[in-house]
Amino acid sequence: MNTKLYVGNIPFSTTAQDLQDLFAQAGTVASVDLIFDKFTGRSRGFAFVAMTTGEEAQQAIEKLHGYSMEGRNISVNEARPKEDRPAPRSFEGGERRGLGGGGRGGHHGHRGERGERSERGGSWDRRG
Repeated sequence: MNTKLYVGNIPFSTTAQDLQDLFAQAGTVASVDLIFDKFTGRSRGFAFVAMTTGEEAQQAIEKLHGYSMEGRNISVNEARPKEDRPAPRSFEGGERRGLGGGGRGGHHGHRGERGERSERGGSWDRRG
């Protein structure tokens, strides 16, 4: 069974191949997932490396935690399972609050300023 490692503080110029070659010193590397920012496409400075056995993963932690890459000391730890996060908030349906446009009247303006509807419901009457 593969053991996944979290690798942090890596230089932004590091490639997946660089990590593959580095971690191969500790054993067989099953996969390398270098994490990129989805908006900029730039490396986020961390990755996940899966080693084929727990023993190889432990060797990688002991050998490479604190290893200097381009002047940065990388951190290598066993990856924790992804935490459950609350579901994203949905803004569809339900009660709508706070959607006014800054109080300048307009479509949702205060009726006292614009007049009141006549009882016939057709047009606005100006009173006073």
